[in-house]
Amino acid sequence: MNRWKSALVGALLLAPLSFAASKADDVKETDRLQNAGIVMKEILGIPDDIPQDLLDKARCVVVLPSVLKAAFIAGGSYGRGVMVCRTGKDLSGPWGAPAMVALEGGSFGFQIGGEATDFVILVMNNRGVDSLLHSKVKLGADASVAAGPKGRTASAESDAYMRAEMLSYSRSRGAFAGVSLEGSTLRPDEDANRRLYGNDATAAKIITEPKIDTPPAGKALVSRLQQASPHLKP
Repeated sequence: MNRWKSALVGALLLAPLSFAASKADDVKETDRLQNAGIVMKEILGIPDDIPQDLLDKARCVVVLPSVLKAAFIAGGSYGRGVMVCRTGKDLSGPWGAPAMVALEGGSFGFQIGGEATDFVILVMNNRGVDSLLHSKVKLGADASVAAGPKGRTASAESDAYMRAEMLSYSRSRGAFAGVSLEGSTLRPDEDANRRLYGNDATAAKIITEPKIDTPPAGKALVSRLQQASPHLKP
């Protein structure tokens, strides 16, 4: 009997800690959505930013706020972000609810220190979307990725667009540029998706099912994308 009493007391003591951890995770997801909206708004406000022609042809946009790159002999990157896709069977409709994603990667170099960088990735075709929704994707191997061209008038018929499934950009210390993310991996963050949308949520369901509503914290991000590129252009 004493053993059961001890177990019950332990469970009661741990319950507030578990609840507090759950609430903290909820705050993290909300912050991630809000920060992604701020990053997208600021980047789309830069005169020499993502070319309009490329944004209009993108099926999805991945926003990764403040990815930390830390290196000491062997370096790496780690970040959490969101993926917003156009709705509809062929991903040509309005922008839908955001799914949570994670970026992980490694690099080697004689670097010391750390630096936080915002990343934006345009997913240019359905094959790239499918690969991201269902598995961990190694950029440059499982899916082709290239540093995206800058400038509002740059053409989507450029070599970078024609060859790559994804085009990547970075912003660090105010500087905005195309950047290669080859060697990094991008995957659905399903734990975060379940916390945000419910236990049966997956990135694939969030992106492909039109009945899923955008959380309040993500509406600024989706609205900014809808304003910037309301329709997919062939």
